Amino acid sequence: MSETTEVNDLRKRILFVIFILLVYRIGSHIPIPLFNIKEIMNSFSEENAGIFSLFNLFSGGALSKVTIFSLGIMPYISASIIIQLLGSVWEPIKKLKKEGEPGKAKTSDYIRYLTVILSMVQAFAMAKYLLSISILNNSIIFHYLLIIFTLVSGTVFLVWLGEQINEKGIGNGISLIIFTSIASNIPRTIGSSLDKLRQGEINIIAMLIFLAMLIMIIFFVVFMERAQKKIFINYAKRQQGRRMYASQTTYLPLKINMSGVIPPIFASSIVLFPMTLMQWFDQTSGNMFFYNLKTMLLPGKPLYIFLFGTAIIFFCFFYTNLVFNSKETAENLKKSGGFISGIRPGTQTSIYINKVVNKLTILGAIYLTFVSLLPEFLVLFANIPFYFGGTSLLIVVVVIMDFISQVQTKLISYKYDGFVKKYKTKKNKGI
Repeated sequence: MSETTEVNDLRKRILFVIFILLVYRIGSHIPIPLFNIKEIMNSFSEENAGIFSLFNLFSGGALSKVTIFSLGIMPYISASIIIQLLGSVWEPIKKLKKEGEPGKAKTSDYIRYLTVILSMVQAFAMAKYLLSISILNNSIIFHYLLIIFTLVSGTVFLVWLGEQINEKGIGNGISLIIFTSIASNIPRTIGSSLDKLRQGEINIIAMLIFLAMLIMIIFFVVFMERAQKKIFINYAKRQQGRRMYASQTTYLPLKINMSGVIPPIFASSIVLFPMTLMQWFDQTSGNMFFYNLKTMLLPGKPLYIFLFGTAIIFFCFFYTNLVFNSKETAENLKKSGGFISGIRPGTQTSIYINKVVNKLTILGAIYLTFVSLLPEFLVLFANIPFYFGGTSLLIVVVVIMDFISQVQTKLISYKYDGFVKKYKTKKNKGI
């Protein structure tokens, strides 16, 4: 593959990603039929704003505009959480994980099926809410079916778009869709902050302090995402065939935050899903228990902060254990002749690595919880209309870093393939 072909292939992949994300943004402005958008937007009272603002953030503003992508990608994330949790306790899913690529494909199918089911539940709840505040006099079954079909189709289409990015583009499709949703809200939040600054609702000194904190948090996130613990691995002198290999020392890199941005996304989904159902279903009942519960679970409230933080910590440990197997790592080291100085190969090595990973996960969980909950306190005490600095900032920074890393990996892969082909050509020519 020539250098020009490599560049063209990478350019096509990046342009394909841009095209898919553009399709997503266009769809985020196509409203559901029959409804007056202004009427629906006016119905989002200050009481409901806390819950809906978070859901609206992950849908790229589609929820507030009552569009075909109002549910966003969150049902898919919720389905992924459920299947992964079942995979740790339910034997049939455990067996699928051991079957390699066929098992992975089957698990993906289960996630898609569950996504449709969860989307239907959320779509029905939203249909009930929309029809209760709309000017449509006859809330007939046709209106319910229209809303449910439109919203479920929108979510399924978003999942398909994400899979197309994974297959034909570059980067993680679902993460890029969430990134685009959050990035689309940045201009609006900046404009809102500037308006409040002009009107004197926000002190300019407080705003400058906030901007300085935002820059420091970005550097902190980048530092923590790149930070790693190196466990040195020794290889004794060994002979393979007629070749003698000298003793070597390398290292096993373990990231402080192995779970990436998954825990805050999962935690947001866990908190949002039941609360949105409760909000949409319980519009007219006037049940004081549900009303008080919804009030306590609004962003910025102590119960919300506690549950959100606890969910982040739980998913940090859960997802790290899911993606990293210390026993498998120790076994691979033993097979390749590697050992950690002062630690016996096999079980003792696995225990040692597991202890290190648990300590790193504690640090990673503290870091993710701190950054994710920081905007709650900024909004509460500084009156800054930003949800930028917590989960949204983590997603934006981590997705950008991952995208750049994958582009660099592609370029290195292209250069390596070109080098191998040139070497083979020279070898065949007898050079």
